[in-house]
Parts: sequence; C-alpha cells; structure tokens
Amino acid sequence: MKKIAVCLALASATLSSPLQAQTSVDMARITCAQYLAMSPGDSSVFSAWMSGWFNQKKGYVFVDLNAYARNVASVKAWCATNPTQTVMAGLERSTAGQ
Repeated sequence: MKKIAVCLALASATLSSPLQAQTSVDMARITCAQYLAMSPGDSSVFSAWMSGWFNQKKGYVFVDLNAYARNVASVKAWCATNPTQTVMAGLERSTAGQ
C-alpha cells in the first residue's frame, strides 16, 4: 500500500510541474533594427541559423569560418543603413546573383 501511495505522490508531483510554453519565430520577419538590437548571444545564434539556412538553400556543403565572419559583418553593415528592411531581404538581395 505504501508503494502505491509513493507512486501516486511522485506522479502528482511530476504532473503538477509547470510546462514550458513553446513559441515560434518567423525568421523572415526579423528586421535589421531587431537584429542589431539582439544580445551578442542571440545575434550569434540568429546569424548561425541564417547562415546554415542560406548555405543549404544554395547547396553549399562546406563550412568556411572566415567567410562566415565576413558575411556576418557584411550583413550587419548593410543592416545599419537599412534598419527597416528585413534581414531576409538583405540576404536574398546579396545572394540573388549567385
């Protein structure tokens, strides 16, 4: 009987714990102003995600960390002069001829 009571207590404690809410972010709607205002950690994750997405879209299968750093700096420079544009628009524009 004690085993059942302990199992019920553990199950109720586990089930009553707060759950994490899931959120979704439309990456295509992130503006340059939002991108430049991100914390360094968030900016780094966002840059890596966007780089991976565009590299996959273009069929690139190699990682060039120097090119990645140059590309991030280039996007940030473009965003500084176009804060109302989306980051995606800037990336689409920069890769249109490739």
